[in-house]
Amino acid sequence: MQPYRIAVLWRGDREARRQATPQNNRYHRIFEELAALGITAEPAVFDEVFADEVRRQLLAVDGVLVWVDPLSRGRTRAVLDPLLREVASQGPWVSAHPDVILGMGTKEVLYRTRNLGWGAETRRYRTAAQFAAEFPALLGSGGPRVLKQNRGNDGQGVWKVEPVTNSETVRVLQALRGSMPEELPLAAFIARCGPYFGDGGCIIDQPFLPRLREGMIRCYMGVDRVVGFGHQLIKALIPPPPEGPDSPAAQPGPRIMHGPYAAPFQALRAKMEEEWTPQMTQLLGLDVGSLPIIWDADFLYGPRTAAGEETYVLCEINVNSVFAIPDEAPAAIARLTLDRLRRRV
Repeated sequence: MQPYRIAVLWRGDREARRQATPQNNRYHRIFEELAALGITAEPAVFDEVFADEVRRQLLAVDGVLVWVDPLSRGRTRAVLDPLLREVASQGPWVSAHPDVILGMGTKEVLYRTRNLGWGAETRRYRTAAQFAAEFPALLGSGGPRVLKQNRGNDGQGVWKVEPVTNSETVRVLQALRGSMPEELPLAAFIARCGPYFGDGGCIIDQPFLPRLREGMIRCYMGVDRVVGFGHQLIKALIPPPPEGPDSPAAQPGPRIMHGPYAAPFQALRAKMEEEWTPQMTQLLGLDVGSLPIIWDADFLYGPRTAAGEETYVLCEINVNSVFAIPDEAPAAIARLTLDRLRRRV
């Protein structure tokens, strides 16, 4: 039999496509592990300018592993997603498939799964009119809120919003690195969020979690099993120190990677594997075979229970461009890829 052929796809320009090899990119460990299992893997650098060339390449392989952000320097996946749907419809397997991304990889999943054990008191605004009508009263009746546009990355379109002295003026801070707090009329901020409703978008609204300073836990999943964890002291949505947003004190801490059996995270691992992932797939109408080869769920600490046990609140699921990853993950990605390809024969 001929070895399976896999394309590993990421975004880049023409020169990056010309120079790409399995060894000279950030995914080189994944290429190595795929090769160790006898899978021939090739770079597939994508840009809208040469999309037809990439389409021809993908139609010639058995499967595609995709690492492309939803937003990148003003560009979206508006061209890439239809291309991947077309490729998948003609035979090659694609992970993550764009339809799976729409099901579990947008902020709307926070609303759809709000009643699972990882949920919080979560609202969804489908239109600008609904947002303008409902959000001011909610903000005035409680503590700070966190608003999230449906598709984004790197903190783009994620805002902490709190009233200053009354419901007419708010203090806002975007999660994008380098952002500064800003005070403005609530009506002006609501208008600023108007573009988030374009192209079927929405805004997801969650309470601000006061334990944010204790860090975020990234749970890395290989299909439906945990392949590692990352713990990071984040600075997003935390006002920068007086030295400013570019000062060392304003930068996030390193993400400390752990394997899947790290002791501090075993309760979370059990929840993800035995409860939350099966519940999510059933709720979203997905099957295990369609789950991405690599995805992650980002958690913040919720309030401790009366017995002192930790609780976790989901703040995001990433399936578009999950990287960096724990040391154990490349081998798991390769094993899961081979299993997925064999099941398609």
